[in-house]
Amino acid sequence: MTSTLALHATDVSLDHGRTRVVHGASIALAPGSVTALVGPNGSGKSTLLRGLTALHRPASGRVVFADGAETAGLGERELARRIALLSQSHPDPSGVTVREVVAYGRFAHRGRFRAADAEGEAAIDRAMAATGVDGLADRAVSQLSGGQRQRVWLATCLAQETGVVLLDEPTTYLDLRYQLEILEIVHDLAAQGVAVGIVLHDLEQAAEVADRVVLLVGGRIVADGTPEEVLTPERLSQAYEVDVVVEPAADGLRIRPRRTRRREPVVSRVA
Repeated sequence: MTSTLALHATDVSLDHGRTRVVHGASIALAPGSVTALVGPNGSGKSTLLRGLTALHRPASGRVVFADGAETAGLGERELARRIALLSQSHPDPSGVTVREVVAYGRFAHRGRFRAADAEGEAAIDRAMAATGVDGLADRAVSQLSGGQRQRVWLATCLAQETGVVLLDEPTTYLDLRYQLEILEIVHDLAAQGVAVGIVLHDLEQAAEVADRVVLLVGGRIVADGTPEEVLTPERLSQAYEVDVVVEPAADGLRIRPRRTRRREPVVSRVA
């Protein structure tokens, strides 16, 4: 992993209306490295991820690229050349094919008035092949399953060919096979020198895929380090308010809540 930072957020606070959701967060994404954001529901993971893109403007703090450019000072097209974001929710286009949706990812590479994008078709082909949707290229997106649509939108992000890729729960709606394939894509992106930030609920997936893990609780970063440093029984038990067991495994860590008591079965009585 190179020490050069692709993107660095310093003391970033983010609000929803009058409510502060993220408090003074500092996070660094490095080329060739995967950084996983984990934490309980409502801890600010997705908000912080969006804050890195300038889609959610910080109330305070700065987000800066390695070349010194600040996200707040860049236009939409320039940001789209630098950062790709896979959000949790997407539009539901009607009558649009998979290939047409993936081509949306190339908008920032086209000149004014839809000027030619010399690398566009090859980039689209690579993105669809990487996510396994090349066989669906001519299908309408509205006809696809939730998991297939998720992979289409991931392909759209990959088609942008940016140095920073941010993924908000990318394994949502996917069965076990495609969850594994998405994590392999994340590994491949990092191997190509891309800086990857990823929000995950599955702590074992985070331990497997991430070089660094950032643990948020109540909108604050409470730990930042390697999976072994952050995903400890003590930290997780405190963060999730349940007794957590962490054990070494061949592919990372085995993490599970400890059952403290067995519930009695509910017996229905018929009068």
